[in-house]
Amino acid sequence: MNPREAVDAFLRHFAAERAPSPHTLAAYRRDLDKLVAYMEAERLASFDELTPDRLRSLTARLHRPPPDKDGKRKGLEPTSLQRLLSAFRTLFRYLTREGQLAHDPTAGVRGPKVRRKLPVVLDADEAKELVETTLGGSLAPRDSAMLELFYSSGLRLSELCGLRWGDLDLDDGQVRVLGKGNKTRILPVGRFAVAALRALAALGEAGPEQPVFKGRGGGPIGPRAVQLRMVKLSSGQAKRVHPHMLRHTFASHMLESSGDLRSVQELLGHADIATTQIYTHLDFQHLARVYDAAHPRAKRKHD
Repeated sequence: MNPREAVDAFLRHFAAERAPSPHTLAAYRRDLDKLVAYMEAERLASFDELTPDRLRSLTARLHRPPPDKDGKRKGLEPTSLQRLLSAFRTLFRYLTREGQLAHDPTAGVRGPKVRRKLPVVLDADEAKELVETTLGGSLAPRDSAMLELFYSSGLRLSELCGLRWGDLDLDDGQVRVLGKGNKTRILPVGRFAVAALRALAALGEAGPEQPVFKGRGGGPIGPRAVQLRMVKLSSGQAKRVHPHMLRHTFASHMLESSGDLRSVQELLGHADIATTQIYTHLDFQHLARVYDAAHPRAKRKHD
């Protein structure tokens, strides 16, 4: 099996086993196509011919390619290179399990260091102002329910768009969502969100299979429509708000109030707690600001 055939077989296996989103699957293919193109250029007939040094050479070339005709280098950012290496490692683990590869060529290969950006979140007052925002008109009940549910339950954008009325139990204040990898989780819904959803349900069809948030034509609202709506709804805010910011805000406020990282991980549907731990850094930043402002030995003297 040549490298291109091996990658195609891996992607079929990856799609069947993990049920990734189309976006994730396309990203894996783009990254692995770079590897195959490199191997073809170097006349490498199999993955066994790859070595850590060759992969270091590839990542260096992608990070710092030769200048173009304008003298500019359009290389990959460190985050993109880390994602690239992650795709390579996943492929090589699969090939090793299948007996098609004797060693892992990524052993000891590290991408450039990534300075992790902390997510921007709203404070409690900003979040309250946003969820109580209304533009009026016929879409106001939908907008209100959408904002309240985002902040109440920390849904992903795709989870909110795919929600059906049958997924909600407003009497018990619960919502069932289908997350990444087709994993289902049950989340609590706050009383303000319940009230907003009841008001929305009272306005039209709310059968079990009907979408909770409808777009044009009565079908489920699309992710892009939600994003554009939130831009309008947050136009008076100091921070530019997008759907994932409300998920970040939900997680940050939950962790700040409870200190229970494992529970926040479950609520967000993170497979790895390391993903959730970024919110502990946000919490520490808040504590550090309070400390700097309050502690006599921490206050800085100003000239």
